[in-house]
Amino acid sequence: MYARVTGTGSFLPGNPVSNNDLAARGIDTSDEWIASRTGIRSRHLAEAGTTSSQLGLIAAQRALEMAGVAAEEIDLIIVATSTPDFIFPSTACIIQGLLGNKGAAAFDVQAVCAGFTYALGIAEKFIAAGSHRKALVIGAEVFSRILDWNDRGTCVLFGDGAGAVVLEAAETPGIMASALHADGSQFAILNVPGQISNGQVTGDPFLRMDGQAVFKFAVKVLAEVAEEVCAKAAIATTAIDWLVPHQANIRIIEATGRKLGIDRERVVVTVDRHGNTSAASVPLALDEAVRAGRIQRGQKVLVEGVGGGFTWGAALIEF
Repeated sequence: MYARVTGTGSFLPGNPVSNNDLAARGIDTSDEWIASRTGIRSRHLAEAGTTSSQLGLIAAQRALEMAGVAAEEIDLIIVATSTPDFIFPSTACIIQGLLGNKGAAAFDVQAVCAGFTYALGIAEKFIAAGSHRKALVIGAEVFSRILDWNDRGTCVLFGDGAGAVVLEAAETPGIMASALHADGSQFAILNVPGQISNGQVTGDPFLRMDGQAVFKFAVKVLAEVAEEVCAKAAIATTAIDWLVPHQANIRIIEATGRKLGIDRERVVVTVDRHGNTSAASVPLALDEAVRAGRIQRGQKVLVEGVGGGFTWGAALIEF
């Protein structure tokens, strides 16, 4: 039994917030400074009170509509998020309730920016094992809630949003191969070191990052994991029709494409308009490319992500 992607969906909250808008809010930055280093021109920021489940719900509904699948038919819901609504219950359970689904297995996955590829890989294994037939995989984030707006090195990089896919059991391959990895010894280069203890926030509750270390690590592992899944599927990386990488930094995206021998025209890029939306970035970019008619049935698409942990993963999908 195989798992095929039958629907995609996404949602971005509010209006775009440009680099100049951030500078006007008093952040010590400029459009030239941000764009030249990251490729980011704008991002979307959720209004106060907007939650990951609310963003994820709309993305999920759009994916279900494209797939022609009713919410009650879903028997597995996995949400990748680092910004859940609550400590518990899971954001997946909250979205399940909002969808009106009862009985499906529902849980969250925490692998930061690699979260969607982790969730996709997990869902594919459930379907391949024959225990489940229709899965909803969602990446949803309100990363603006964990940003230090006085730290211009990080706060300008991230945005909020959600993306989703529907996976269905099939007799022919959809997900051709996948791979997931982590190296916990690298936890210090990207983390949020705070926690809740006895009703109080202890430690630092904001995202902290060693940008240079993350860049070097990301380029290395993204190329390696892409080569790994292509080897599993017995195809060359140059045979990929589309690369949909984690949207963190245009320099990382371009360096990965060069390492894999994939032309710039075959790399889906949304970082300029979305910023880094963590676990939402890959499904957001995937849905945009599908709805624009760029990704067509029969094409091979490589999705990959890398994030704090350090975690990374990829999946090769035939649409």
